[in-house]
Amino acid sequence: MESSTDTADYILQPPVFHPVLPYITTIFGSLVPGRMVLLQGTVLMEAARFQVDFQTGCSLSPRANIAIHFNPRFHPQPHVICNALSNGRWMEETKFLNLPLKRGDSFQLLFLFEQEYMKVSVNSLHFLQYRFNMPLALINTLGVSGGIFVKTIAFLASNPFDSSRTGYPMAPHLHLNNPSLIVPLTRLLPHTLKPGDVITVRGLVHQDPKELRLSLKKDPSHDILSFSVYFGDQTVLWKSSADQKQNSGEKLVSCFPFHPQRYFELLFHCEKDHLKLALNGAPLGQRHFPLPPAEPITELAVEGDMTLYSILC
Repeated sequence: MESSTDTADYILQPPVFHPVLPYITTIFGSLVPGRMVLLQGTVLMEAARFQVDFQTGCSLSPRANIAIHFNPRFHPQPHVICNALSNGRWMEETKFLNLPLKRGDSFQLLFLFEQEYMKVSVNSLHFLQYRFNMPLALINTLGVSGGIFVKTIAFLASNPFDSSRTGYPMAPHLHLNNPSLIVPLTRLLPHTLKPGDVITVRGLVHQDPKELRLSLKKDPSHDILSFSVYFGDQTVLWKSSADQKQNSGEKLVSCFPFHPQRYFELLFHCEKDHLKLALNGAPLGQRHFPLPPAEPITELAVEGDMTLYSILC
């Protein structure tokens, strides 16, 4: 079976925990519409300002072009300056007042990129929309500096099956060595899985993996749908209790999308009588996965050679 997913769509990177500032890193695969960057941290008590730059490369001489310069300042009142640097010259700045942050505050910044605009939410509330003039594909570097302590930086994909999204997706709470996310893990769903529900699993493949397995269950002994990754022969297989025909259990993709020490984001999107799967923001394979009409799904099970960062359901 051919996959509609290009290899580049799989190239996301693991979250960064407690980076030392100033911090600069490559954005794997550059920015694309729908991609998000999450920044969690705390403003230092003595902070005058900090900045988050989305730029082309990391050259210092000449200085790299900055497509988006996001610059919160705390004097005389908290506000944000957005600007761009082109060929060593700053463009006309835009000022956004009433930044809902002050010195000493914890924060969660979510940057959501559209084709020509960046939207920013602060602690889950919309704060600004800023138009930039550089093609997203050229924006491949993130820089963070200034008077903040950063807990987490994460690069996230959006739900490719959600055509009705008008606001911000829910930002995940990413944790390092969270005891509630130790694998193997079984997680009860908040309610029986129903159309429109989404389950998102984020994690990091171990250095020398053998297999990964995620299962949606009716009860601990009854799998409804299982999704298995085998690194020895590089296959991705699925099996559904609603489909006992030959195609249940077949190879899902022709291009093996998982790699050691690589971050992944796997999304299950529930429709009326089937599931859709996406990996790192792109549909996984070209099929829908049938669900039995009278079999309620109440649990998610995760096992194998991975470290979990978050489960959203």
